[in-house]
Amino acid sequence: MSILVIQDNKKARFDYEILEVIEAGIVLMGSEVKSLRDKNIQLKDSYVSFSDGEAFLQNAHISPYQASSYNNHAPERLRKLLLNRKEINQLMGKVQERGLSVVPLKIFFKKGLVKLDLGLVRGKKTHDKRQSIKERESNKSLKQTLRHSR
Repeated sequence: MSILVIQDNKKARFDYEILEVIEAGIVLMGSEVKSLRDKNIQLKDSYVSFSDGEAFLQNAHISPYQASSYNNHAPERLRKLLLNRKEINQLMGKVQERGLSVVPLKIFFKKGLVKLDLGLVRGKKTHDKRQSIKERESNKSLKQTLRHSR
């Protein structure tokens, strides 16, 4: 199975505690797909909203394709997510009931189709963020010492 990662949302992994990951398809225009092949996307402040029983990706900035002419797309338009009814109802229930959020974690090509990993997340407190920074720094120094000891 060939998977080509377009972009990974590192800020979401730092700011949120990931409880569940769901893979979803996304409805795109042709110029958006071409722009994604050039890796021109920004997922930093994007999130998933629900309306009328459908899921939409908001604030994901896909830059306009340079070689396209008049038939280009709006960079931050709403993009419909392709999920089963059961998955949408499950996510909507958890978001409303427990106060959780749904954010995109990564966007990738899988068998020629654009897919999106959605994370059901809970916000981290500042002391949790400090703890993850400490863990990252200790892992970094440990790898460095192992590399120099060889």
